[in-house]
Amino acid sequence: MRNIAGWWLLALLVAAGLCSLGVWQLGRMHQKQAMLDAVQQALDQRTPHPLATAADATRKRDYDWATGTGRFADAPAVLLDNQQRDDRPGVRVYRVFQPSAPGAAPLLVELGWLPLPGDRQLPDVPRPAGELRLAGLLAPPPSHGILAAVAAPQPGGQVLTTGLDAAGLRDQLRQPELAPRVLKLDPAAPLGYARDLDVLPNTLPPERHLGYAVQWFALAAAVLVIALLLTLRKRKPDKATP
Repeated sequence: MRNIAGWWLLALLVAAGLCSLGVWQLGRMHQKQAMLDAVQQALDQRTPHPLATAADATRKRDYDWATGTGRFADAPAVLLDNQQRDDRPGVRVYRVFQPSAPGAAPLLVELGWLPLPGDRQLPDVPRPAGELRLAGLLAPPPSHGILAAVAAPQPGGQVLTTGLDAAGLRDQLRQPELAPRVLKLDPAAPLGYARDLDVLPNTLPPERHLGYAVQWFALAAAVLVIALLLTLRKRKPDKATP
């Protein structure tokens, strides 16, 4: 009986741990689905907000369609590393844009994706010149996970980074301030490189999280079934004893 009790205690602990992983995956699914819903609403309405909205700290996790004029600042290009597109490795290119509205903070504008060759030679990204009108989706920068973003200046003058941490990039970009949101440039604009308005690049979509949640719950159920079968098997010799 002690063995049986030990089996069940272990089985319950393992099943509880597996269920907690399933619950976490469900939470991630709901978070990402809410994100996609907010993006779709912003794209459907396309209510134009000024680019200065990017600096509004109360909306730093929100999605807005924004338009405005300004110039790209004389600052290094930012290359976000480890970005896949069509199963090819590359970088996402960002440049600092200074809106012309008085008092508006500069913000990073995503110009698109460029491939990296096998030797990882970084591309040259010329600064677009002149006064420009931009439109696109204001969004939080791509998540860089639990590890801190690492940004390093390159010999070609670019900044190669694993994440878009505005506070960490300000000094390297020579900007006294930098808006917490970035502008994902309208793919229809005749500027930049291959791009889209996907806010979940290189990460799992909601349905994948649901699939993983089902797997964790199924494993938890399997552990309990195995514990039940072992219990029944252990008790059979006891019933056969006269």
